[in-house]
Amino acid sequence: MTNTGSLSAFPTLLSLTACILCTVSAGCALAAARAPGKIPVILDTDIGDDIDDTWALAMLLKSPEVDLRLVVGDQGKSLYRAKLIAKLLEVAKRTDVPVGIGIDPKDGVGGQAEWVKDYRLESYPGKVHADGVQAIIDTIMKSSTPVTLIAIGPVPNLMAALEREPRIAQKARFVGMHGSVRKGYGGKNTIDAEYNVKANAKACQKVFTAAWEMTITPLDTCGLVHLRGEKFKTVRDSTDPLAAALIENYRLWAKKQRKEDLDASSTLFDTVAVYLAFADALCKMETLGIRVADDGRTLIDEKAKTMRVATEWKDMAAFEDLLVKRLTGPAPQP
Repeated sequence: MTNTGSLSAFPTLLSLTACILCTVSAGCALAAARAPGKIPVILDTDIGDDIDDTWALAMLLKSPEVDLRLVVGDQGKSLYRAKLIAKLLEVAKRTDVPVGIGIDPKDGVGGQAEWVKDYRLESYPGKVHADGVQAIIDTIMKSSTPVTLIAIGPVPNLMAALEREPRIAQKARFVGMHGSVRKGYGGKNTIDAEYNVKANAKACQKVFTAAWEMTITPLDTCGLVHLRGEKFKTVRDSTDPLAAALIENYRLWAKKQRKEDLDASSTLFDTVAVYLAFADALCKMETLGIRVADDGRTLIDEKAKTMRVATEWKDMAAFEDLLVKRLTGPAPQP
């Protein structure tokens, strides 16, 4: 990187707002016009547990604002997660994107195991990094522009990456689905120890005190997102190959959850982090000091590191419309 101290390469609020407007217009002409300025992105994900990670990856693959450079599975079960990532990238015809295998343990499966039971990671046409943590470090350090690191799960990979190479925090920004600031699960008026933090509070403490610029969507915003009615049916009935693969995985996951009716999505927490990687006009953003407690709570603390926090929705319905359009629309050019 030629400039390690500035994140000025990221889009301005004005350009982000313009990009949102173009996305909901026919042809997305403005998005295509700004393709050379795509935001380089790494996704760190615990895909394969809650289904929202799969929705988020599909959204990311349909977002013309980003240049997806690496996807790494986090929080163990690393071979299972890598296979899910690789197969979804194949469906999306994005085998130019490398897959990273996260830190141990490598065994374990989840609700989407049926979808990859016959998939061989060795058959992935693209690059598979056996050391996903090092792949994160190398991708950030070799980039000529700042990298946006989207984290949508617990973050032991990122703790390990910071320990190996602290300089990544000067060469990246962090966008995460983490925490509960004023509202808890389901929009209740008391906070919760949100899973992505509570599952590894020590790793989150490391990540939340690193030197990178940070943006998070806590439960206050991401915990409210569902697709219902016609919005869900549009995705469910889409013939787009990636949307169809998403719904196939959703059906498998829902069956494991004993959820028989497919007339609405589960909570789509992680899709909001993907959105915040390239825009934030639909959310109320506050700059807050956030401290991670040992029990996994994320507490407002004026003495803690400050970060941008999506604390409320300005227009959640518009976000849902954007999500549907992305998932069912054409894939952008890599």
